Amino acid sequence: MIKTHFNFNFAGWLFVVIFATLLSGCGGGGGKDPILGASVQPAASGGAGAPGATTPTNTTTPTNTTPPTTSASILGTAAAFGAFGGGAGVTNQGINTIVAGDLGTTAACTLITGFHDSTGTVYTETPLNIGQVTGTIDCGPPAPGTTQTLAIATQAQSDARTAYNYLQSLAPGPSPGAGELGNLTLAPGDYTAAGGTFSITAGNLTLDGQGNNNATWVFQMASSLTVGSPTFAPKILLINNAQAKNVFWAVGSAATIATGSAMAGTIISNSGITFSTAGTTIQTSLIGRALSLVASVTMVNTTITLP
Repeated sequence: MIKTHFNFNFAGWLFVVIFATLLSGCGGGGGKDPILGASVQPAASGGAGAPGATTPTNTTTPTNTTPPTTSASILGTAAAFGAFGGGAGVTNQGINTIVAGDLGTTAACTLITGFHDSTGTVYTETPLNIGQVTGTIDCGPPAPGTTQTLAIATQAQSDARTAYNYLQSLAPGPSPGAGELGNLTLAPGDYTAAGGTFSITAGNLTLDGQGNNNATWVFQMASSLTVGSPTFAPKILLINNAQAKNVFWAVGSAATIATGSAMAGTIISNSGITFSTAGTTIQTSLIGRALSLVASVTMVNTTITLP
């Protein structure tokens, strides 16, 4: 009798322990997997991968996401230049222009006007037209141009052309806003102007890096780029780790940046880049580079900062 009573109590106790263990593993408040022993936490409501989770609907995401990852990977020696005026020179008007990095052209140095560089060399400055270049100015003879400075400029132009051809050769992407990028938020990727032109005139453009430091944007256009208007000066807003060094504008003809605009990215244009309007004193800015392959770059009270 004693032995039978002991077995009954032991079996009941064993059943309770097993049942309690299984129950704790199935609870809704987290715990440990009864088999793996790993902690199990419930999915957060609305979190990534959870039922009901959504992605922002105001961000355009292209299907093509294969642009380059860094500026240095495609620009070569042109990466050192804040401004490059193809074979036609670079001109400044106003006393508040500052170009970070080098400035160059394959034309004669006489076509660089309104600047001085870090060596103290002056290129046709006047009391009303004074522009500072934090690096050096490279251009062709006559003096101060030399065969060496011309060779530097020629290589930079060639590297910029290679980068431009690469950017334009990427598979076409979507054309958001029918070419008007103002008031849009764009995810990283390649964007192609279906009508040949891009403009930012209706509002600011926001580039959303989505937490990726290497997020890259390439804007391809067969014709022109227009940023701002006589009555509106837009900004490029970089959010969620977006960086100006990873933004590229491949412009088939000319780029025009209106007075007071705050632009971002490396602009590589075939037929010139114009900043602001003569006679204005409001500062116009670019975090990036203004590289023209053929025609000149013209600035009026412009600040260019290398990214």
